[in-house]
Amino acid sequence: MTGFVLVAAFVAMMLAAVPVGVAIGLAGALAIWLAGQSIMAVPTNVYTGIAKYPLIAIPMFVLVGSVFDRTGVALRLVRFATALVGAGRGALATVSVLVAMVLGGISGSGPATSAAVGQVVTPSMIKDGYPRAFIASTVGAAAATDILIPPSIAFIIYAVLVPGVSVPAIFAAGMIPGILAGISIIIPILIISWLRDFGGKTQQGDGALSVWSTFKEAIWGLMAPVIILGGMRAGLFTPTEAAVMAVAYGLFIGFVIYRTLTLRDVYEMLVEAGELSGIILIVVALASVFAWSLSTLGIVQPIADWIVSLGLGPYGTLLLLGLVLIVIGMVLDGISIYLILLPILIPIANSFGWDLVWFGILLTMMVAIGQFTPPVAVNLMVSCKIAQVPMESTIPWVSWMVLGMMTALAMVVAVPDLALWLPRVLGY
Repeated sequence: MTGFVLVAAFVAMMLAAVPVGVAIGLAGALAIWLAGQSIMAVPTNVYTGIAKYPLIAIPMFVLVGSVFDRTGVALRLVRFATALVGAGRGALATVSVLVAMVLGGISGSGPATSAAVGQVVTPSMIKDGYPRAFIASTVGAAAATDILIPPSIAFIIYAVLVPGVSVPAIFAAGMIPGILAGISIIIPILIISWLRDFGGKTQQGDGALSVWSTFKEAIWGLMAPVIILGGMRAGLFTPTEAAVMAVAYGLFIGFVIYRTLTLRDVYEMLVEAGELSGIILIVVALASVFAWSLSTLGIVQPIADWIVSLGLGPYGTLLLLGLVLIVIGMVLDGISIYLILLPILIPIANSFGWDLVWFGILLTMMVAIGQFTPPVAVNLMVSCKIAQVPMESTIPWVSWMVLGMMTALAMVVAVPDLALWLPRVLGY
């Protein structure tokens, strides 16, 4: 009965548009009270939920995204990628995906990348003959790769919540699937562009730029993922320290190299990063109450046992989980989904003997698909707002990109070494 009240209260508050963090915390507190447990479990779990060293990296990576957005890194990456790819049908759309993937190696936030890339490429793509709905679809889908390509805030949360999974291991595991996801989006983009004659209508601006000159401008941005991931691999710093180094590197680029930052910009970036980090960490803290009530009240194991007892087998169970997570991913971000569902999902993975690093990659790919799947999708909301189109207009285009990403997901399911080979080679 208490378990039913817990779930019903959470769903009711979500339908009433209560913020997700508040809904999670209140539902958990209500379940604890109804079960006759000490209400002091609420503040205790709020504290223990965020008193974890790896979580310090979250505010830093949020700040990194803001720093690199304001320094003009996205614009220079677009110019370089355009010079590299050239002009023609589908070229600029491909550029937007490539740039989103690089930015994903800096900030790890899908909506933030959707905004940064969308603001830069949308005007150019309109001039180049792309329909606005196709532009929004491309940018929204491209930004979904960001929670897969390290550093990823969702990966950090997963590693914190799942015993035996380290941040470096899941960062390394996400690299190949993240690149595969980007390729799976580029392929339908190119096919649609060639069939519908999208792009290649203008040679103005970037089309005349040389690869070498644009590379010299973009090299500083391209080096950021190398510094973050290479430094961790070389043992120079932990993921948390890597985030701090990335902020320092971004400020160096903004003040010394590009000279696009001012002290006023730094103040505004700190405010933005503080607000967003506060939201994330409040959700993490209150979700700990929800997770504690699930496990302590004996709700988790019966649900996990019921799903396993359906007799679907490992692949059937993964298909079921995929459908559920894609639908939930349309409404919630990856962090909230992990905080709510991981207490149930991990026992299911353990019952089938799945590698928890590989399982984390699969879950993240499922959530990423949901983030650009209509009718509700956080990345697509941002790109549609920038392109000034309703979300329903993107369905004919984004559906093919969703299918492409699902194909990439199926490949990682069928060949686990696509995720596990790199961590194994790196010794994680």
